[in-house]
Amino acid sequence: MNAIRPIRILGLDPGLRRTGWGVIACEGMRLSHVAHGVIAPNDKLPFAERLRLLFTEIEAVIAAHAPDEAAVEETFMNSNAQSALKLGHARAMALVVPARAGLPVAEYAATVVKKAVVGTGGADKAQVGWMIARLLPTAGKTASDSADALAVAIAHAHARTARRVA
Repeated sequence: MNAIRPIRILGLDPGLRRTGWGVIACEGMRLSHVAHGVIAPNDKLPFAERLRLLFTEIEAVIAAHAPDEAAVEETFMNSNAQSALKLGHARAMALVVPARAGLPVAEYAATVVKKAVVGTGGADKAQVGWMIARLLPTAGKTASDSADALAVAIAHAHARTARRVA
């Protein structure tokens, strides 16, 4: 009998200061934790170097954990145009690196991610973290950025299951 490997999903919560990442395995309706972490380039580095570090660190996560698909959280509009533009650059790294590795990349609004994990789109970070601990108990303690990234991966797992059923 030929066993099929579970689908691995990389979730990314992009940010210039802290980009959370999380990898889950999805086998039917069953989800399991693979790995998670935070990429945090030094704030004192030049902007281009911080982006390069995001790029190479996301590449390293992909190389280490061999995901089949990626999902990225969409960012909300910031009232500060300069901050929004810089965040957009970080988000570009989260979209380009998996695409360059040949992975299909999906995007999800924060409200969709929160609803998929907590049941309401208005959930706060503490509620998301609490649910990640319940849904993926082997993940252990997660920083809010990596908990958000795992939530993005879970939202994608639910969306791909719903598409398969429909």
